[in-house]
Amino acid sequence: MGFAVCARSYDAPGNARIDHETAARAQGRAGVALRGASGEDGRMKKLALFLPLLAAIAPAQETAYRDPGMKAVVQVAIVCRDVEATSKRWAAALGVRPPQIKTTKPGAEVKELFRGRPSMGQAKLAFINAGQVVLELIQPIGGNTSWKEYLDKNGEGVQHIAFQVVDVDKSIQSLGAPVLHQGRYDDDSGSYTYLDTAKTLGVTLELLHADPKKQ
Repeated sequence: MGFAVCARSYDAPGNARIDHETAARAQGRAGVALRGASGEDGRMKKLALFLPLLAAIAPAQETAYRDPGMKAVVQVAIVCRDVEATSKRWAAALGVRPPQIKTTKPGAEVKELFRGRPSMGQAKLAFINAGQVVLELIQPIGGNTSWKEYLDKNGEGVQHIAFQVVDVDKSIQSLGAPVLHQGRYDDDSGSYTYLDTAKTLGVTLELLHADPKKQ
């Protein structure tokens, strides 16, 4: 998320709108006044006139946060109805051994929320290393989740791509998308957060975050 530059105005920190025509008029008035100023008093008047003008036209000093983890996709996830069968097909296609299947803990045990409400959702998962990314296969079971919602609405397919981020809160704020689904890892070593970006980006984004290692 950034700010859009147009012919007349741009967004500055604090959501202030700066009108360039207003700045230009202020500059014109400053020029007229400066021509009539002289001596020490004139220099003080110059300073007093220019300070508001400089504040109006100064470029934004802050830039939107961009997490370093957003530079690389670490996971591509496919939602399916039968993870055992799907994982065998993918293993055959990639020439690897079929992966182990894992069932996640019930949502209440991992602080799972879906659209802001507690969820008892679970999933059967399989992971296949595919070079620079991990292919995740997800079979939803149990209560409401983003996985189940996708499968019910769209059928089997790519539901999300994931990034391993350093700062979840700043990443959420910079991306400007509402949180769709979140929870803790089963071993409580980190968290996952899905953002509702399917309409804007064509796919849901997942932010993975590992807790700092305990000393």
